[in-house]
Parts: sequence; C-alpha cells; structure tokens
Amino acid sequence: MSRIHEALKKAEEQRVASQGGRPVEPVQPADAAVAEPLAATPPAPQGTTASVGASIPSFGSPYTLDTLLARCPQGRWSPDRKTMLFFNPEEQEYGNEEFRTLRSRLYQIREKQSLKKVLVTSALPKEGKSFVAANLAQVMVRQEGRRALLIDSDLRGSRLHEALGTSSSPGLSDYLLGEKDEFAVMQRGSMENLFFIPSGRSIGNPAELVANGRTRFLLNRVEPLFDWIIIDSPPAVPVSDAGLLANYCDGVLMVVRSNATPFDVARKARQEFRDKHLVGVVLNGVSTESSYTQYYYATYGRTNGRHESQG
Repeated sequence: MSRIHEALKKAEEQRVASQGGRPVEPVQPADAAVAEPLAATPPAPQGTTASVGASIPSFGSPYTLDTLLARCPQGRWSPDRKTMLFFNPEEQEYGNEEFRTLRSRLYQIREKQSLKKVLVTSALPKEGKSFVAANLAQVMVRQEGRRALLIDSDLRGSRLHEALGTSSSPGLSDYLLGEKDEFAVMQRGSMENLFFIPSGRSIGNPAELVANGRTRFLLNRVEPLFDWIIIDSPPAVPVSDAGLLANYCDGVLMVVRSNATPFDVARKARQEFRDKHLVGVVLNGVSTESSYTQYYYATYGRTNGRHESQG
C-alpha cells in the first residue's frame, strides 16, 4: 500500500474517531481497480427493448478453449474454393504465398507494437477487401495452434457468408441489437481454429448500431480467446462505419484495386484514418507480369479473374 493511501486512511480514521463514529472500511487503492472483472452486462442500445442481462457469458477467466468449442459446434460450410484459397487442397496456387508474406509482415509489426485486431477496408466497394480479410484469417490459422476470428462488420453489403458458404444470421447485427450473445452469433467451419461472425440480419441504421458501445464490448470479451481478429468493414469513403470501427482496432489494412481505384479517392480514404495506425496497403487485381509486384509487399488476383475478387 502506498504512503499516500496510508496517510489518507489514517486521516479518515482520525476524522471518524473525533466524531465518535466507527472507522470505515479502507478504500481500495487505484491500482487494485484494474483487476476488477469486466461487467457482465453491456450497455443497452437505444431504441431496443431486448434484454440480455446476465445471460451473456464472460469471455475472461474461467472460460477456455474447451468452452469456446463446446458453445460453437462445427457446422457445414461450402466455401468458394476459387476465392477462399486455403480451403483449396492445391495450396501452391497463385495468391497463397502472397498471403503468407502478408502474414509475416503483420507479425513483424506485432513485434514492435500491439496488433491483434485488424480492420480491413477499402476506399470504394468491389475492391477486394472481403477477399483479403477472409484469406488473411485463413492463412493465420494455418500456423499450428493459432486461432483467428473473422468478423463481417459490413452491415450494408455483406459478402463473406456467401464466400464461405454459410448463413448470414444470426450475426453481428443481432448481437448489437442485444438479441443474441457472443456464442450464439459465432460459427465454426471445417478449417480448424477459424471462427466467423457473419453480418446478421438486415438493419436500417448500421452506423448508429456500430457506435452504440456493444461493438467495443464484443471485441473486449472475445479478444483473449484469439490470436488474431480480422474485421471486414464497409468501404471508407461512401459511409462512416469504417472510421467508427477503426477506433476499436489496433491497425487498419487498406485494399486498393489496380487500375481501378482513383488516386484521389484512395488518398481521401487514407485521410479517414489519419489518426489511426495504417499497417499497410494491399494492391488487389494485379497481373503477374506487372512491375507493381516488386514494390508492394502483397498483391493478389489475376486479370483473368481466377483468384481476383471484387468483394
């Protein structure tokens, strides 16, 4: 106990004694408050009547991997093997090695600073952000013992559930509305250690829902269970969702499309994250013969469309 705390305690005891009362219990020092467990009930979103209360389980101790596996049984996915590269048994296909390179670069950054929650976004729709987010999560779990959570936070134009061949709900929107808990919206497919939260049912106020406090609460609760959390967001220029989501993440990975994304639009998107940590830029849809491949640390796609994605 610090000297300051001892002095405050002694002064309080003297004050109470002088008034003929009984000494009160000592106040916990400030540093003890850090160890308090996370509250079981998140802030309730405005405009809803759903009550989740204490039914939401804590993701801190004593919950373990066994709990996660028990509450998220393996389901049946039918992934698109042309774009979901690591579900393809032919792992030497073009694009796989580039994702491994991207993984290595992110681990290098991680050695210097905290980096677990990565937001993947783009300036405009159809530049390949969902393709990059999904395959980045897949390559992360190819390393033994690594667990990754992929979240589709694009509540305006979700695509990830289609690429993975699974259902879109219940999902993130259902959680943000307070209608489902974390385990109820989380899926697990055939790829070991890869978990997925789809976008959920369609809603009319995505930005307000993302900003209602439950997004941060969700990430805080699931973070201890995963090595990486990859979040696919809406494009940054047309809507504000990506900027809001970036506040909850450790870094932003931006996807631009070769010969498609206008320079001024890409620059405007970068300015949306000027106060955030931009961990890198992925150039998507580059020809194998392009000279860009010697300048960008990660390039994906073929101009013939085989591994090229616009999601």
